[in-house]
Formats: sequence, structure tokens, C-alpha cells
Amino acid sequence: MVLKLRLARISTPGGAKRHHPRYNIVLAHARTARDSRPLEVLGTYNPIPSTPAGVTEEDVRAGRARKVKEIKVDVSRAKYWLGVGAQPSDTVWRVLSMIGLLEPKYLPTGPQTEKALKAVRFPTHIPAAPASASTTADASVETQGGRTTPV
Repeated sequence: MVLKLRLARISTPGGAKRHHPRYNIVLAHARTARDSRPLEVLGTYNPIPSTPAGVTEEDVRAGRARKVKEIKVDVSRAKYWLGVGAQPSDTVWRVLSMIGLLEPKYLPTGPQTEKALKAVRFPTHIPAAPASASTTADASVETQGGRTTPV
């Protein structure tokens, strides 16, 4: 059966609150209902931006700080389930790309593509620069099976 990583609405103890959504990031079978019992809860997601601890509203209004969406994920379990073939929903894909677990699915296009890509990508997505080769012929060598041979 196909496994999906998706969002499930959290029911609060006093009843569901309208206009205050909070979600669990869950692993469930693809054909089960949204709020049915999941196989595993991997984290939580609060889509309403809030000010982080230690930041005042004045800092936010002045532009010195930003409100953030609260995302808590058990990274090791999420990597495991993605590795064994669980399919994330579009929203979970976007949330996991925010924290750097997945490559963003929908990349911006247009004249500002490079600038927008820098804003979207995280340090884990930046490919490693290849080692620069030496320009002198006698300094460049290649190792094969323990033997060193000039190139």
C-alpha cells in the first residue's frame, strides 16, 4: 500500500479553533481520511507566522526581524520514510524544502531567477565546488588502485 507524508489537522483539547490552524506532519496510507489515525507522527507545522522568542513587535515593524512559521520535524524519521518510498504531498514537500530536506519542487522563473533561487535554496542544496586542477603537468597526478601515474 502507498504511504504518504501529509498534514493532519490537530484537534485542540477545548475543541477545534476556527482560523487557528495547526497541523501534524504524519505518515499515513494514501487512501485513509485526513484526520484518521496515522501510522506515525513526524512533526508539527503552524502556518500562521509568529514572532520568535526574544524579538519584539517593534523589531518586526522596523524590519530588523521577521515573523516565522513554526516547523518541528523529526529529521531522521522523515529521511528514513522518504528513503523507503513514502510520497510527500505538495504542501509537505514545500514544508520539507523550507527546512532543507528536499529540493524545492516549483522553482521561480523569469528575469530574477538567479536571485530568487538564492533566496529559495539552503546551504544543503548548494553543490560542492570541484577541486581545482593544477595547471602544471608534473604536479597533476592520478591515483589508480594505489599507483600514482602522471596525467
